[in-house]
Amino acid sequence: MQRSNPTRRAAARVLVCCGVLAAAPAAHALPLISELFYDAEGTDDGKSFVELCGTPGASLDGLRLEVVNGADGAVVATLDLSGAFPASGLFVVADHTAAGVSSVAGADLLLDFDIQNGPDSLVLRSVAALLDAVGFGVFGPTEVFAGEGSPAIDVPAGASLSRRFANVDSGDNGADFVQLSVPTPGSASLAALPEPGTASLCALGLVALATRRRSR
Repeated sequence: MQRSNPTRRAAARVLVCCGVLAAAPAAHALPLISELFYDAEGTDDGKSFVELCGTPGASLDGLRLEVVNGADGAVVATLDLSGAFPASGLFVVADHTAAGVSSVAGADLLLDFDIQNGPDSLVLRSVAALLDAVGFGVFGPTEVFAGEGSPAIDVPAGASLSRRFANVDSGDNGADFVQLSVPTPGSASLAALPEPGTASLCALGLVALATRRRSR
């Protein structure tokens, strides 16, 4: 019986992987809410932030964030955004104190807001459409979840809520968001790095295959 060539088997696995990835539906729709820090240790004043992921250079004029109370669905705060996404693609909106200062280093926009601990929701809108929404915490039967799919967890004080991939929205907050023990405003964590594209993953597989051939 003829043995199959290990190199050919590896090549086949790479091609199958590329085919599956190419067939998978894209889940990218920018801008997105990529990280949320709403419960600092001690006072939240001047420490809370919302990080958005978008196309570098794209304007945020005309966009707004709405804080939705989980108790009754009321919009308790509306934040009008302005500016443009920097080269990193990450834009940080930070809360400021009565003195107009924030503890969030490198924030792109300072506004006065307070996001309660869960269950609550945060919604990103344009003038014409809902762009993204995340709800977090345990919602009771009479409470209002304004997020997508299932709620994300309600993180403890000092931790933030972050997307697994900063540029991917599967439509399910519970699957998309994880806890970060150390918040990373304006700097994607390992959990929130942009998802590699299909071409990049295939290229990595082919490079690995070529390396294996040379080492034989």
